[in-house]
Amino acid sequence: MAKAATSKKPAKQKLPQKADILIAGAGYVGLLTAVSIARSAPSLKIVVVDAAPENVWQNDGRASAVAAAAVRMLEQLNCWQDILPHAQPINEMVVTDSRTSDPVRPVFLTFAGNVEEGEPFARMIPNVEMIRALRKRCDEFGVDIIQDAGVTNFENNEENQSAEIHLADGHTISAKLLIACDGVNSRLRDMAGIKTVHWDYGQSGIVATIAHERDHEGRAEEHFLPAGPFAILPLTNNRSSIVWTESTEKAQRLIDGDEFTFDIELEQRFGLKLGDIKVETKPRAYPLGLTLARDFVKPRFALAGDAAHGIHPIAGQGLNLGFKDAAALAEKIVEAHRLGLDIGAINVLEEYQRWRRFDTVQMGATTDILNRLFSNDIAPLRALRSFGLGVVDRLPKLKDYFISQASGISGQTPRLLRGEKI
Repeated sequence: MAKAATSKKPAKQKLPQKADILIAGAGYVGLLTAVSIARSAPSLKIVVVDAAPENVWQNDGRASAVAAAAVRMLEQLNCWQDILPHAQPINEMVVTDSRTSDPVRPVFLTFAGNVEEGEPFARMIPNVEMIRALRKRCDEFGVDIIQDAGVTNFENNEENQSAEIHLADGHTISAKLLIACDGVNSRLRDMAGIKTVHWDYGQSGIVATIAHERDHEGRAEEHFLPAGPFAILPLTNNRSSIVWTESTEKAQRLIDGDEFTFDIELEQRFGLKLGDIKVETKPRAYPLGLTLARDFVKPRFALAGDAAHGIHPIAGQGLNLGFKDAAALAEKIVEAHRLGLDIGAINVLEEYQRWRRFDTVQMGATTDILNRLFSNDIAPLRALRSFGLGVVDRLPKLKDYFISQASGISGQTPRLLRGEKI
């Protein structure tokens, strides 16, 4: 049994010399990939390394919309019972299109209903609670988590069917496969020589938790404003998470400015339908862009999560793409291991790439089009998109299709996302 994932690992601690899989990045994708593989192939030695200091993950005040399929995966991995008390079902989604100064925001589109009886299409989960549950499972499954240990370099040694991975403290670990889950600005992706398609939207997403007087009743809202979408996402205990898109320059001014100005601007967008509001966590701004890796794999190397694709949050699907990556990669690795194949061989990894690349390119293109269509105040486009939203709202079967897409249960879904064992 590995030491507790939250215990301090001294810099001079003796680290493993060999592993079957080394995962760089202890965010939800890295940990989810580790737990998914360890659960179904316990004989594989898995090590997770992360450049961040110990326990820094506990400072993450963000929350994420987790689709129904991802909840099924967390249930299958025995994580859900720890997360459930902190999870808020999204019972209804309301979409409006207006200007900030408009006195009334007409509702153009409403989504409501469950995927199955008692199963909402999505839930809001605090990131810290998801990470906590995944780290607990890593501890139970014998996955080592090494903090304050970034990867500085690696090279393949095909004679030994391994990659030699060098850490910042001078330690070297030999592994059959290196999985990069180190975020949208992945250094490992660059080290592997993988190029990206990238452009900056000139926007930033302001994220904060807002407390309010009245119950939101599980209702999420997305207001399409000229500067970009303003999303209100329900949390437990009369709180909501906001994702507020603005130009990068204005977002930085709002973050750096005084609280009074921020509160006035927030109230203008949030409204007072839920009573008095109060900013509960320090607002933070994150730059928004589109990043798509041209390749997801190289020999003994694979990308997953934001390291493979960074998309606009307009559809709330970034996290769920990462869940699909983790589930698909784990399934291919476990199947190869059971057949006695080399889990780091390029032909094994290319099966994962074929499975995931089209989906991520399609979602990246969709969010890009939506952002360009809605983040403006051009009159003809406003009329066109308002008409389109109204048409969708009057077609129940089309709305059901969108709900199934948002829930993550449509298409060629990995077993874990169907709630099945690998």
